[in-house]
Amino acid sequence: MSNTLKRRSFLGLSVAATAAAALAACTPNPSPTATATGQPNRILPINPIIAEYETRRASTGKTVAKTLTPGPFSTTLAGKKITTWGYDGALVAPTLRGTAGDELNVTLANTLSEATSIHWHGLALRNNADGVPGLTQDAIAAGKDYPYSFKLPHPGTYWYHSHVEMQRERALYGALIIEDPQEPLKYDKDWVIVLDDWLDGVTGTPDEVLKEVSQGMGSMGGMSHGGGNGGMVMGHMLMGATSDFLGGDAGDVAYPLHLFNGRDPGNPETFTAKAGERVRLRIINAAGDTAYRVGAPGQKLTLTHTDGFPIQHVDVDAVVLGMGERIDAILTVQDGYTPVLALAEGKAQMTYGLVSTGTGTVPALASLPTTLEGKVVDGGQLTADPAVNLATKTVDRTHEVHLTGGMAQYDWGINAQQFDMAKPFENALDIKAGERVEVKFINDTQMWHPMHIHGHTFQIGTTGARKDTVIVRPKQTVTVYFDADNPGQWLFHCHNAYHAERGMMGVFSYLT
Repeated sequence: MSNTLKRRSFLGLSVAATAAAALAACTPNPSPTATATGQPNRILPINPIIAEYETRRASTGKTVAKTLTPGPFSTTLAGKKITTWGYDGALVAPTLRGTAGDELNVTLANTLSEATSIHWHGLALRNNADGVPGLTQDAIAAGKDYPYSFKLPHPGTYWYHSHVEMQRERALYGALIIEDPQEPLKYDKDWVIVLDDWLDGVTGTPDEVLKEVSQGMGSMGGMSHGGGNGGMVMGHMLMGATSDFLGGDAGDVAYPLHLFNGRDPGNPETFTAKAGERVRLRIINAAGDTAYRVGAPGQKLTLTHTDGFPIQHVDVDAVVLGMGERIDAILTVQDGYTPVLALAEGKAQMTYGLVSTGTGTVPALASLPTTLEGKVVDGGQLTADPAVNLATKTVDRTHEVHLTGGMAQYDWGINAQQFDMAKPFENALDIKAGERVEVKFINDTQMWHPMHIHGHTFQIGTTGARKDTVIVRPKQTVTVYFDADNPGQWLFHCHNAYHAERGMMGVFSYLT
């Protein structure tokens, strides 16, 4: 394969420039708050080494091009007309597909009334394309276009979403599928499934909810029964929704709906296949506050990948995905209709889709089971395929990451500090290229947290799954390892949208 760097200006035209110039052409000047640190030894996104590392990535010489237009639009959910935000005027954003080594060129044409960005979740890509305003780029202003250009580094199921405040809690997200040119998995079709918890335009807006829950539990108004939320509702706050699987409190926010590929449970999506075919389910949890327990009643799922990387195959009755996680599974199609359920873990709600062979009767929603029992696992409990195990290496640096805060003050943080994007390098965790890094996620809180690291994949323990997002249960510690092989400034955070926005974020900062 060629390792030629495709040089493009903002308009995508070929120019004769060095790799460093190509980087500068694709990167705005970072905001002063991101650079005025007085610490010149940090490898910032404008550093030429970022472009140098991009030239080392394998290339097919092919390009996948797409324009995405975030903007407001109207639609109907559960019989109610709502106005929300999404890409290309839809709840279901375009699924982007390429092959490992292809160059992805996406132009973001921002028609929102405020600035935005795109984060490419799970990809070990070039730092200046990571899409974190104030850290890796300036936010893309209303009415402006911006080009994202990078090589697709490794195959798997990934997704993209806005990384500006609560925008992802609308419909600013979509699937990114990177094919393996030497795919060893045998299947007949694949079905991309994006799950989401939804309230925008139904019971409020994400910004209203954030403002409310940020006041803390003690400020909530009158309490009412959960109305199917599995707990008690105080305003938008959900209290008493519990999951033994997650170790206690299941979530903070009461949602009226849960979506399966942009459809509510009254209007399920139907995927057609033939009896006996093997369908690869590519399941993505795009929710803000909800884990999903996914399964097909009466059938086993064969889990094959987590967060894009292969695992040792295991047959289960259901799998639980935290926010930001992805699972690939094989479902062997039975004749008739097969429901694929996504139960909102601990919240007594659900959504679903159907696999149909064209025979039989469509099952009524009321006839579907409300539990999935038996063998139930999450991605952090799986074992990596030996082919993707990290090489044995001595740890060079260890960081303890205490997850702190609670519901009373809603003061979520890292090591008892709430992250401030205006000062991104305050309390940063320093690393250097070439190091083997050990991270101990120590949960000091009473709630579970799906912890996500940008720009890298880690291994859980010595033989656990390769992942970029992992569930950390209350009062437990999850130890992960990654190789510092992608210089830049990389955010890490809880993928509960409300926890992250309230400060459960930090930065892994490469030093020269």
